[in-house]
Order: sequence, then C-alpha cells, then structure tokens
Amino acid sequence: MSSSASPSPNAQPSKASSHRSSSSLHRSTPSAQKTEVRINVYDLLPPSRLSSVLWAIGTSLLHSGVVLNDREYAYGGHDRAARTGVYHTRAGQAPPGGRHRATLLHGFTFLSAAEIEEVIRAASLAFLGPSYNLLSKNCNHFTSYLVERLTGRPAPGWLNRAAGIGLALPCVVPREWITPPEYDSQDGHPMEEEDEEYDERTAMLRRQNSDHMRAKVDDVEPEGEDSGRGRNGRVKPSGSLKDTSGREMPASERAPVSGN
Repeated sequence: MSSSASPSPNAQPSKASSHRSSSSLHRSTPSAQKTEVRINVYDLLPPSRLSSVLWAIGTSLLHSGVVLNDREYAYGGHDRAARTGVYHTRAGQAPPGGRHRATLLHGFTFLSAAEIEEVIRAASLAFLGPSYNLLSKNCNHFTSYLVERLTGRPAPGWLNRAAGIGLALPCVVPREWITPPEYDSQDGHPMEEEDEEYDERTAMLRRQNSDHMRAKVDDVEPEGEDSGRGRNGRVKPSGSLKDTSGREMPASERAPVSGN
C-alpha cells in the first residue's frame, strides 16, 4: 500500500508559486509619486522672416516657464524691494506679445507636493524682482534653475542662447533681441500674494533684503513722464522699466506684483 510522500523541508517553491508571491508583493508596494516637469517655450519676436530664421537656428529671443500640473511658473522683473519676481499663470498662457513655440517634456520629479513647494519657495528667494537682468538673470535662467532642482538636469542650452550671445558680443546683438515691441503688462499670480505664510527663515531674509534695497529704491528720482518710476520705486501702469544693467525691460518680462 503506497502512501503520499510528504514534502521535503528543503524543497524549492515552484516557479508558479514564486511568481504569485512576487506579484502579490509588487501590488502591495505603494507606487512612488511622479510629476511631469514640462517647459513651455514662447517666441517674443513678432512673426517675420527674421524671427523664423532665428528660431530655426536656436537664437531667437525666448520666454519660458516651468509647468507643474496645471500651473506654469516663470520669472520677471519689477522694482518692488525685496519681493520675488517668481509668479505663476495658467499653463500655456502666453506672455504679452509672445507666441507659443514648443512644449518640452523635460523629465519627472519624484518629490512630494510639499517638497516641490519647498523647491519653489527657495527659487522665489533666489530670483527677486529687482535682480532681473535681460542677459544675465532672466526667465530662462530661472527655468533652468528650477528644472535642475526638480529633475537633476538643467534646461536645454539653446533656450538662453540669445542672452549668451548678448553677453559675449553686446555690440552685434540686434535691437529686437533686447527690446521687442511693447504690449500690456504680464498677467499672473505673484508667489508672495498667494502664500504669505513663509517660514521664519524666509521672513528674516526678506527683512535683510528690504533693509539693503529700500535705500536704493526709495531714493529713485522721477525721470519724467515716461520714466515708469516714482519716488516710492513702484512701477507705473505705463512707461519704461529698466533692469539691473539699465536696459529697458519688455512688458513680457515684467512680473505681476500686488498693488500693496
């Protein structure tokens, strides 16, 4: 009379049971959060043969923003002391005078929503409105800074090629690269207007920057009706606004600021 053999204690599990066990473990592991990091690219030059050629060879005057979910973060200049120039708009909203040229999927970030917010806050402190410069600290510098901290890779070099040429060869830069046609001011939501609950370190830095900048801004003398500045250093609804090197800042690169 035969009897069924009992399983050996050293017997290996079958492939099918191993596969079931592995699948069960995989299902029980929560998936990591993954957020797309996209770059929207806008051409600030009016449509023309010149702008088409410059775009084709990667030397057009460009504006860019970083898209996270349904918000697009960008940087512009203003003359409000110690306030960030970082703001957000609806994703895909072109700046004044700009036209959408491309959307780049730059990569992914696995940071949590809170960690992403911290990165944006740090960028807001690094890119204050009065520090804006068309050639050395513009919206594309901000884009590269932010995407590198989210994905580990900077933005494509061609995004800011026009500014690089302007720094290296300022005498040969076409005027259109520096001052495109004037349009209405940029529309968006300043970071500080939405989030006033900055931490203590942020508040301290803002106070330090304010002490350093207020003496310069408050002493600005009016330069005529078209100067765009008053004694309080605030931007007038119309008129010119200059960056840190004295170049006129196009409306497409002016950050929206609160009325206070």
